[in-house]
Formats: sequence, structure tokens, C-alpha cells
Amino acid sequence: MKPKMIVKLGADILMTVALLFLMGYQFWGEAAHEWVGTGMFVLFILHHILNLNWHKRIFKGKYTAMRTVTLCVDILVLLAMLALMYSGIVMSRHVFAFLPIESGMALARKLHILGAYWGFILMSLHLGLHWNMLLGMLRKQIKLPVSRTRNTALFLVSAVIAAYGVYVFISRNFATYLFLQSEFVFLDYSEPKLLFYLDYLALMGLCVFIAHYASKLFRRKKRSKNEENTFNNTDERTAARYTYCLRQTDGSFLHAVCFRGNTAGKHGRSI
Repeated sequence: MKPKMIVKLGADILMTVALLFLMGYQFWGEAAHEWVGTGMFVLFILHHILNLNWHKRIFKGKYTAMRTVTLCVDILVLLAMLALMYSGIVMSRHVFAFLPIESGMALARKLHILGAYWGFILMSLHLGLHWNMLLGMLRKQIKLPVSRTRNTALFLVSAVIAAYGVYVFISRNFATYLFLQSEFVFLDYSEPKLLFYLDYLALMGLCVFIAHYASKLFRRKKRSKNEENTFNNTDERTAARYTYCLRQTDGSFLHAVCFRGNTAGKHGRSI
């Protein structure tokens, strides 16, 4: 694996760990939350620097449905991160406490809740949209052959995790915070850390499951459409070879002269 790819993967893994860490604010305290949040934003900037080629290709090429969805998710992730960073700076009591900010706390609190919960969902979807690429890289590194049995088993396991993720989404009132029905987040300081993070991993798994299998469905439909177009074009070319036929009566003989496409003069033949 190339060094740049190792750095990219390392940054992405650290961002994922930081994302989970930050959702557990009640376990680690305010100072740790601020420092890790700042570090995550730095990693986010690094992620974009390492993917400059993606930025250069935004206005190039054809936009399929899948590419459009991916771009929309990426833009929303960017907006969520900007909202988190702005609100985090305004509410900061440690990392950015030296800044003379004395107002905007109410708006910052709302933006932080929206940015945190939407950011978690969107970043998990972003991960799912690139899950196939990550699996391909993993299979290439460990030289793992394709196995239908293993794929079926993995699908069943991921489906169970996704189903539990639905339960977590409902039981932890995620929709309440996504749509800002409450400006204050309920934090259970007595909850076991392991249970909390297992729940959030399952919720992340739900988003990865949805995005990954939706993208596979999009690709399958596109492949089927391309194969159908190729088949139709082949039929048209085949038919064109025998379309231009002239029948003429010369005395008691009937001649059929068939031509191949536009090269009738050279490749015509009498039957």
C-alpha cells in the first residue's frame, strides 16, 4: 500500500474513533471534548487536502444518480463540521477561551446539537458509501478470495447489527435531536461506557448498511442498463448488416444482393 493511502486511511480511522468519543461527552468531560473536537476538525481538513483530486473532478464528467447522492452527502458533512466548529469555538471554555466572545451562546447551542447528531448520521453514511472500496482494499491486502458463503454470512450479521441500530435510533430519541425538538441533550452519567459505545457502533452500522447496500443496488441497476444498451446496440449493428437488400428480376432469375452497412459497394454479395 502506498504511503499516501496509509496516511489517508489512518486519518479516516482516527476521525471515526474521535466521532464516537465525542458522542460520549458525559464520560470524558468538557476539556477532553474540546481538545478531541479540535483534533477531529484538523483531521477533517487533512482529509480534504489528501483528497484534492476529488475536488478537481467535481465539475468534470457525467453525474449519475449515485455520484449526485455522494456529492450531496459530502456537502452536508462539510456543513455539519462547519456548524460544529463555529459553535464549539463560541461555547469553548478551554481551547478557545482566550477569544473575546461574549454573545451568540443560544444559537451556538442549537447549531452544536444539530451538527453533532446530523454529523454522526451523515459521516456514517459517508463511510457506508465508500465501504465497498474499503472492503476491496482489505481483500487485496490479505489476498482473500471471493466467497458467496462468506458474503451471505456477513450480510446476515450486518443486517442484525442494522436492526439493532434501528432500536437504538428509536430508544435514544435520535429524531428529537436531529429535528431540534429539544435544545438540551439528556446525558446519563451512570450508564456503562461499553453499552453506550456498542449502541452507537450499532447505529453507525445501520447507516453504513443502508448506504453500502443502496450504492450496490445503484451500481447493479447501472450495470444492467449498460449491458442492456450494449445488447441492443449489438442487435442493431447485426441487423444493419442485412438491411440493405435489393431484389431485381432479370428474365427468369431473381437476384438478392445484400450489403454490409455503409460498405455496400465493397462487400455486397449475390445470393
